[in-house]
Amino acid sequence: MIDVRPSQRMRDLGVVQEDAGILAEPARAFDLPAERDKAEHIVDELFAAIERIGQVHPFAKGMGITAPQIGIARTAAIVLPPDDAPAVILLNPRITDRSEETDEQYEGCLSFFDVRGLVPRPLKITVEASTLSGETTITEYERGLARLIHHEIDHLDGLLYTARMRTGVEPIPVEEYRQTGRAWAYE
Repeated sequence: MIDVRPSQRMRDLGVVQEDAGILAEPARAFDLPAERDKAEHIVDELFAAIERIGQVHPFAKGMGITAPQIGIARTAAIVLPPDDAPAVILLNPRITDRSEETDEQYEGCLSFFDVRGLVPRPLKITVEASTLSGETTITEYERGLARLIHHEIDHLDGLLYTARMRTGVEPIPVEEYRQTGRAWAYE
């Protein structure tokens, strides 16, 4: 039997991989509520992708996916928290505040799933987003959920987590990553 690389498995499930230009460009915001139907359709597509991916890979730390990762250059993302809390649906999100306190933890990415990288992120972020009806919401996220959401908002801004890694720190092969399935550690 041929061993399929994790990145190829994700590609087979419809996840755009790191060499695609769509991942390096900022996604286009929705005009809500005028584009409500379009936004709902893209959110449905993201949930379908999560369903496909979840059938072949468990995500003990939670997971997220953005519209650009399924080939749609729009500002929509879904984050599944690690604790079975409801999914966070983000439309037109932007980080408006971040704590000065940070930590550094390993992250993976569906768009280059063969490696994991040590990424510093703020422990708390404030996110402004839109609802389907065009209202603005402001939500504060902390620790692991802040990390997941920040990662996805970076995707919508055309950034991969490698852009956030400290100089001289490189991603490690998934085979060397020894914390698979363990929650991020916060004191």
